[in-house]
Formats: sequence, C-alpha cells, structure tokens
Amino acid sequence: MKPPDNPVRFTMSNSWILIETFGDGEPSVIGVGSSPKSFVPPRKVLRSSTSREEAVAAVAEALSTGAVVDRLSKDRVRRVVAEPLQTFAARTHGAWVWLGQRDETPPPRHAAGAWQFNLTNSTASGSDDLLDLYRVPQDERETQRALAGAFTRLVTNRDESEAMAKIVQSAPGTTHQAVWTVRRDDGELRAAHFSCRMIAEDGVSGTEVILRGITHDIGPAGEINIAPPPTILEHRVLEASTKEGEYRALVNLRTLNLLRWYNSEPAPDICWENLPGEPVPAIHPDDVPIAKQMSNALARERANGVLRFRTLDGNWKPMTIDAVLVSLDQHTTAALVTLTELCK
Repeated sequence: MKPPDNPVRFTMSNSWILIETFGDGEPSVIGVGSSPKSFVPPRKVLRSSTSREEAVAAVAEALSTGAVVDRLSKDRVRRVVAEPLQTFAARTHGAWVWLGQRDETPPPRHAAGAWQFNLTNSTASGSDDLLDLYRVPQDERETQRALAGAFTRLVTNRDESEAMAKIVQSAPGTTHQAVWTVRRDDGELRAAHFSCRMIAEDGVSGTEVILRGITHDIGPAGEINIAPPPTILEHRVLEASTKEGEYRALVNLRTLNLLRWYNSEPAPDICWENLPGEPVPAIHPDDVPIAKQMSNALARERANGVLRFRTLDGNWKPMTIDAVLVSLDQHTTAALVTLTELCK
C-alpha cells in the first residue's frame, strides 16, 4: 500500500522532513514528521522557494560530507539542520531536514535508518540507526548478513508478493514503498514505512544490483491503520499445516538463494545467515545439479528430492526437499520449499 502523495502544507518549525538521495536524480520527500510520502518532489512539500533551496542545499552538503549540517540560512534569519542517514559502508541514503527560527530548538524526530540489499550477492547490510530502530543490543549487531536475515523482524503486508517479485527480477530503476510491521527486539510492534530503489553499480566481480533504502518508524503498529496485522489469514493456514520437523522457505529459482523463511523458524544447524565467523551457506557441490533439475521441473510439476546443506560446524546435513511453484506476479515465480529433517 503506497502512501498518498497529496500536497503538504505545514510549518517547517514543527516538522522534520525525510528526503531520500538513493539515485542520481532529484532527491524526493519520503516522509514528513510521522507521515509517509510517495517520492514527492520537494517543490510539492516546500512551497517557499527560499525554504526549498535551503533544504535541498543542506541535504546536498550532508550527502557530500556525511556530517550533520547545522547552520544559519543565507538571510541569517533561520536555522537549517540536516541529519544524514548512512549505511555501515558510509553511503548516505538521505537526510532528515528541519528549518526553524535562528534561536529555535528542533523538535524530537521519528527514528529512521538506512540499509541496502546486494541482490547480486544476496546479502543485506544496515546501519546503527536502523538497529537502534529495531532495538538490537550493541553486542548483537552485525554489519552484514544474508538477505533472508533482513526479514526476520518484519511482518509483511499484502504487497509481499510484489516486493519479492521485484527482488527476483532485480531490475535497476525499480522502486518500492510499503508499510510493514517491525517486531522490535524489545517485543514492541512498530509500523515502519520502507522506501527503496534498485541501482546498478560497479562491484568487485562486475556490475551488481544494489537495493538502497530507508526505513521510517511511523508509530505503534496498533495505531496505524495501514500497518499489517501480526498474522494474516493465509499465514495462519500455512502455520497450521506445518508439521514438526518441517521448515518452509521462499527460494529464488534463478539463483537458488534463500529469499526468506516463510512462516516457520529457520532449519536448525543449517548455515543461512552468512555471518562473520560462520561457514558460507551452500548446497553441497555434488547436489547443485540435482537442485537445478528440481528447479527446472517446477515448470511442469512439484519437485522433491534430498539435498545436503552446509552446517554451522562445516559439515553437510541432508534434508528432504519438497518444492512447489508459486507466482509472485504475472511474470515472476519462486519456489515455496518445505525442508524436512531425515528420520534418524
């Protein structure tokens, strides 16, 4: 569900505005206070050309330096503040901006954090701002993990299939916005607005598709009517049909990479998080041809077999695989895989 992009009228001294700088084009507004916005041009939010120029210039300065901007406007009448949102790799994805009277103190602002998915390498990385939003303890913070790990705290909305289809397609220029529920580490459910854009960039092994985004906390989930409920009906049906020792996953058929665990806990002992100090997640090399055959067979029928997965201790664990084809949209499919531990 996309937020409305109606023109906004407000007093700058009462509101922070959230501006994204994901791509090479004009920055756009994705939030005003706690209200999500749908990639709105700054001119539709900041009616005053002088205020608009000050805000855009402050964002450009924050983007260039990576540091907080706190200065007087050109006319020396107003105070201009821009607080950049950076990933762990020090890439600035946007900034909170506030304009007020020169002696005025900015009000508290909502939490927001930058993040990125490397869709080519199937990895995810966030920022301290994002982990603050999630209330992750300092000793449990990782700078990078598997892409599937990014979904462990999220309760997705009805647009989940659309979002997953875009991840599978990985087409540069693609954008997505949604309000999903975050289950914070302290147990509180928060409504979060996600804004992101896919960009093709030069990487270590050639061109990589990077999904750059910002998560904006917009309030308690129970008070936001566009936030998804903790569990929607089809998720309950899947949970009810999952037997002990079964684990469900959504898998990218193009890469055989895990997209996310689906309505189940992760399979025990299997490497999947791609954390430092752990073995790299993998299917046994001898079983990769079998996995590809199963993937190809899904166009005609469900597929099943036994595959070995790398374990946390560096060994291989065989699991029974039962896979069915699922449609993410009219043109994109994935595999819903049920992994079952072999009887000992």
